[in-house]
Amino acid sequence: MDIATIASDVMPYATSAISAYGAAVLTKTTELAADTTVGRGTRILQRIFGRGDAGSTKAIERVAKAPDDDLNRSALQLAIREALEDDPTLADEIAQMLPGRKTVASGERSVAVGGDNSGLIITGDSARVEYPR
Repeated sequence: MDIATIASDVMPYATSAISAYGAAVLTKTTELAADTTVGRGTRILQRIFGRGDAGSTKAIERVAKAPDDDLNRSALQLAIREALEDDPTLADEIAQMLPGRKTVASGERSVAVGGDNSGLIITGDSARVEYPR
């Protein structure tokens, strides 16, 4: 998935979390449900920015002070995009945190599970499954 698209898709969650917690969003310890917008946004921002470097904290503070300012929101989106461009593995992790994303597996004998798996997943040549009798 395109990193610019991921950064754009993250914004509603990020801004909801910032609206709820302000600039303290990066230090918020949360027991929020994973499927809430604010909870997801908090975890996404914490995953992207860790505990906050000066640049990310400034972008978050600006959005917290003026959440409707398009320039501030654009600066935050750019900071998110740059962080994801610097770390493609992080970009994949964040894409998986967004709802409605399909899990994609690549490579020989890769397996992707897009939710709970209650069955067996077996790869390899001549794999055998034996059930106890």
